[in-house]
Amino acid sequence: MAPFSATFLLFFLSISLFIPSILTASVVEDLENLKPPPDFNLTITSNCLRNPNLRYCKITPFDLQEIFKSTIVASHLCNISNNPNCVESFPKIDLHCKPKIVPLYLSFTFFWKYCPLTILSIDLSNNSLQGNIPSEIFHCSQIQELDLSNNELSGDVPVQKLSPLTNLTFFNLSYNRFSECKISDKKFFKRFNSTSFIHSGLLPNHKKFRIKAVLLLVGFPIFVVVMVVWFGWLCFWRPDFLPMFLQRKHKFTPSILKAATNRFSKRYLVAKSSKSGIYKGILRDGNEVRVEIYWETISRESRRRFVEQCKILVQLYHKNIAPVLGWCDNRRFRAIVTKWLDGENIETWLSRSAPPWKQRVKVSIGIVAGICYLHEEWPEVGYDLKTRNIQLSEEGEPLISRFKFDHHNSSTKKIYKFGVFILEMVSNRRPLEDFERGETSFVEWVKMHYPDNLENVIDKKMRRTEHIVREATDAIGLGLMCTDLSSGNQPTWDQLSNMVSNV
Repeated sequence: MAPFSATFLLFFLSISLFIPSILTASVVEDLENLKPPPDFNLTITSNCLRNPNLRYCKITPFDLQEIFKSTIVASHLCNISNNPNCVESFPKIDLHCKPKIVPLYLSFTFFWKYCPLTILSIDLSNNSLQGNIPSEIFHCSQIQELDLSNNELSGDVPVQKLSPLTNLTFFNLSYNRFSECKISDKKFFKRFNSTSFIHSGLLPNHKKFRIKAVLLLVGFPIFVVVMVVWFGWLCFWRPDFLPMFLQRKHKFTPSILKAATNRFSKRYLVAKSSKSGIYKGILRDGNEVRVEIYWETISRESRRRFVEQCKILVQLYHKNIAPVLGWCDNRRFRAIVTKWLDGENIETWLSRSAPPWKQRVKVSIGIVAGICYLHEEWPEVGYDLKTRNIQLSEEGEPLISRFKFDHHNSSTKKIYKFGVFILEMVSNRRPLEDFERGETSFVEWVKMHYPDNLENVIDKKMRRTEHIVREATDAIGLGLMCTDLSSGNQPTWDQLSNMVSNV
């Protein structure tokens, strides 16, 4: 394009009558309301005849409205860029440190579309511009200097769009946030020295690279060690945080039980004796459990036997056996974990509810079924038949929930314990609390009233009919037969099952 004085002089002179009144900021903001003068088309045509290289001359038909607005913006932009004589030339756009108006000028796409060919320098530095390099400036393909430094531009530098700027001799992208790239591989960047890209993000930061390398070489092994230690801690102390396929089935750690019972809080304590305690716990998966703790110190061999016994207990499966979920073996304590049952125990059930005879018989039949299952399938497993240790499920089924492995606990003794249980079901008396010598005194008391004064033995709270008294009498006779250790006439478990069923 010819010098501005030769190409645009006639144009500016032709509109000099109205330019002074519109070269203000308010006019720039109201460009949409401006209309070109009547002879504007003639002026444009004349300019194109003189210089066909003008950008708007290459676009036909003329968009007079856009060309007129671009002329107004060009005149205004030339003045605020401190060009010495905007009528004669428009060599530079200087919007250095003008963050409030730069976005406005960049939004005037019609101006950049018809960018005057006399513009050789564009300075948009120190304006806090964000995002990619403004694509509008690429229309000014004749520029020799472009300064985009000290902004917040980011992303990849559009090398393909910059390559057509063949006259560009000064290019400054310093102090931005561009994505790092290998400048040496880009032919376009070889035209400029490294000072054009200081802290632009394009150049590899060797200091940061060294720091990353050190962190990788030192930090990664530390990370691996920490992860191994952490994983080992989970495996040995809190395996419940691991996926199910990595957890040890039935094995509970002290940490799991402490977490489930809030460190064996009194709020979770259900029952306690000198050497044991029963807690209600809530596992990490939300399941409620019954945790029976044994605090006494035992030998290593006894602990080994305890684990072997627990491995048997977790295999018990019967509707009248409380499910055993697992165990905990620790030097300080041992524990058996069973499913938590919301129902009450039989002792409480008898004293509070005064259940009818039919329900008492049903519970007794359930107990016999559970005992026969253990006797036939797991004869080495002992159990506690105290009414306070037998739970009732929500369906009213009795559940044997306390077990023991006692080789001295013979079948004779087990049958004796069942006989005491039957007598308790009929009388609703507590041997340990109501009698001085416990079970022995209780059995003697029943014998003293049998068979003539059984009205003193049968639970007075229970509704009694002649039929019920007759069946209760048979049950008392069965209980006394089981507790008779002198005659050797104890029934077998099969006989007991038939007798209870007949009752």
